[in-house]
Amino acid sequence: MQILDLIGRKNELFEQDIKTYNNELKAIVSSSKFLVIGGAGSIGQAVTKEIFKRNPVKLHVVDISENNLVELVRDIRSSFGYIDGDFKTFALDIGSIEYDAFIASDGNYDYVLNLSALKHVRSEKDPFTLMRMIDVNIFNTEKTIRQSIENGVKKYFCVSTDKAANPVNMMGASKRIMEMFLMRKSKDINISTARFANVAFSDGSLLHGFDQRIKKQQPIVAPNDIKRYFVIPKESGELCLMSCIFGENRDIFFPKLSEDLHLISFADIAVKYVKTLGYEPYLCDNEDEARELVKTLPQTGKWPCLFTKSDTTGEKDFEEFFTENETLDMERFNALGIIKNDLDSNNEDQLELFSNTIENLKAKKAWTKDDITNLFFKMIPDFGHKETGKYLDHKM
Repeated sequence: MQILDLIGRKNELFEQDIKTYNNELKAIVSSSKFLVIGGAGSIGQAVTKEIFKRNPVKLHVVDISENNLVELVRDIRSSFGYIDGDFKTFALDIGSIEYDAFIASDGNYDYVLNLSALKHVRSEKDPFTLMRMIDVNIFNTEKTIRQSIENGVKKYFCVSTDKAANPVNMMGASKRIMEMFLMRKSKDINISTARFANVAFSDGSLLHGFDQRIKKQQPIVAPNDIKRYFVIPKESGELCLMSCIFGENRDIFFPKLSEDLHLISFADIAVKYVKTLGYEPYLCDNEDEARELVKTLPQTGKWPCLFTKSDTTGEKDFEEFFTENETLDMERFNALGIIKNDLDSNNEDQLELFSNTIENLKAKKAWTKDDITNLFFKMIPDFGHKETGKYLDHKM
């Protein structure tokens, strides 16, 4: 199955840029030492493979998921084999004492890439997971930047999200606040980041869910009123590596919108996906009908699908990679745009307020979602969050 076909594209986005800069990429990567944090997630694996195939001197990969690290190693060995450099994986939580001891034991890297994140909009449904999102997306990032500065790291890269541009959900807002923390630290270390679209068939994504539903003989369900931009996993790895290696301090890279990157609905992808498996989609009216028909319809060459309008908290009507107030460089690369940022010292009081408020809430071991939402509004005055009272976990 060709993922590009499913998302309505024929060509890879960054083919020309990678070709133009590949010799320079190889020269830099092959003489450098890398730490990839969150390297066993979908984007992390893609980045790790882009680094590995260019023969780094050292490549260490940290992730909380032991199983995903195992699969990453199997994938790399099966695809690329071996390198002369030091390649190791570590099943560690970057918020832990064990991770701190790991960094203290070595910490000798030229580039640190942080791909760890709580990325789901559904993670804002309760105050406890929401607080963990803040820890992972913001405070763990600040901690690993601080460690990078202490160890003389040349460059720190951290992945952001398109949802950080004019955010409407807590996940996007957490990444926007993370960007503010990044910019503060950029006076002490070179930092770059990237915002980009949904990664097609990444772990936990709706498209990955299509694959799981088929394997488990369950109906396909998708919203029919939401269109999104998609990149394939390889493109996500290329974008992160290009930003890490070539991004100037405080640069935010993003894929240029063009005829090669267009909006497509989840429902349209679902139809294409079902057809590639040899089934005709059968449109159902409700969940009960879909659950019942999946017992018999597949034997007739049809697969039950339920397409509905979105009514859950945090869904954005459209996607964007930058705001009208941001300064852009659209000339340097063929398919990559860059948001240029200056060091902004005006955020210092805001960032201290955020850190102190979160610390006080944790000390009490009691907080509400409103406590955190109100704080986010103080950090981002035009935060477009709307609470509908319904979350993705309330649906199939």
